Amino acid sequence: MSSRSLSFVGTPKLGNALREAELPADFNIPDNYVDYTLKNTKPLPPIGWNNWWTELNYLSLAILVLTPCIALYGAFTTKLCWKTAVFAIFYYFVTGFGITAGYHRLWAHRSYNASRPLQYFLAAAGAGAMEGSIKWWSRGHRAHHRYTDTELDPYNAHRGLLWSHIGWMIVKPRRKPGVADVSDLSKNEVVRWQHRWYVWLILLMGVGVPTFIPGLLWGDWRGGYVYAGAARLLFVHHSTFCVNSLAHWLGDAPFDDRHTPRDHVVTAVVTLGEGYHNFHHQFPSDFRNAIRWYQYDPTKWFISICSWFGLASHLKVFPDNEVKKGQLTMQLKRLHETQEGLIWPQEITNLPVISWQSFQEQSQKRPLILIAGYIHDVSTFIEEHPGGRHLLVKNIGKDASTAFFGGVYDHSNAAHNVRLRKVLVLYFA
Repeated sequence: MSSRSLSFVGTPKLGNALREAELPADFNIPDNYVDYTLKNTKPLPPIGWNNWWTELNYLSLAILVLTPCIALYGAFTTKLCWKTAVFAIFYYFVTGFGITAGYHRLWAHRSYNASRPLQYFLAAAGAGAMEGSIKWWSRGHRAHHRYTDTELDPYNAHRGLLWSHIGWMIVKPRRKPGVADVSDLSKNEVVRWQHRWYVWLILLMGVGVPTFIPGLLWGDWRGGYVYAGAARLLFVHHSTFCVNSLAHWLGDAPFDDRHTPRDHVVTAVVTLGEGYHNFHHQFPSDFRNAIRWYQYDPTKWFISICSWFGLASHLKVFPDNEVKKGQLTMQLKRLHETQEGLIWPQEITNLPVISWQSFQEQSQKRPLILIAGYIHDVSTFIEEHPGGRHLLVKNIGKDASTAFFGGVYDHSNAAHNVRLRKVLVLYFA
């Protein structure tokens, strides 16, 4: 039954509740939504030399261009104080966790529950990364997961590394991202608070805090603005952007290779632990990205520490049995691909069958040996036999099964594989 024909028969209380409440944005979409949308909606015209300046998102472009310019100019003209350097690194992690632990794992994927104080902290810290409000960011990210690698994915990796990194923000999208429901976030008091005061929060957390703390505590106003403000923001931006670009390009796919997400330690290092992206796309509700203790995932560690102090709860972990099944599926797939590239013996049903008399007669003309019902021509192997050619020569025209299976030597799997490749015919007594 499609969502369009959904009936409330037998569930009047549920039906009335849904009618009275705001319906989710994706409640009535057809089952073939992606194909339907691509066929029935036209994308914006292609970008060319005659219209490129009208297709730019100038606000995003200004932020992405001015931030590195300020950081680079400031780095050449402002002395770096060690206290400011330490604070800039610390604040990078604070605002970075606002995105990874807050925007991403808490609000976009609901992978754990956070106390009200932790929510306000993450909402404010996320605003300091200047990447949009929680509601806007999560709506796009949920669309990315639902429509990965399609034209409805806002940062579709198939359009290139540069596009998925920053291009999708600089250029107006050719298509509206696929529908994704964020009605749960619309009801969240903290999300609504951040959305309402977002402009003031980015000025306070993105510029004010990194400037005023070094300025008030050790008199480095300019250094705070340049290093803890602009330079830190530059690193936070491209750290997050790498989740959309590098994490879909570098590494391997131990859980599913049908889509572009990849796992790699380098991406994990530059994204505060978001680099085990193949796992994440398979199990998006898991609060972890890295499942091994030695893998770098500071966001997981941060959430775990918060849970120890009672600030976070209900940390979602996908069943280990299902995770292992995903890994095994890919391992079997790769083994099958390797198997297909190897040369295997013929099927028994395709081999001719001869009598003992015929076997004896043919052994007079060429070196044939019988092993376990299979007749082998060993002419190309006599000189290579590890035990010496004499052991083969003396068994020509004879049944060497006993010798092969432990009478003289219990042959290895490799020997069995070589033997079966040299099968000529079947012996019929």
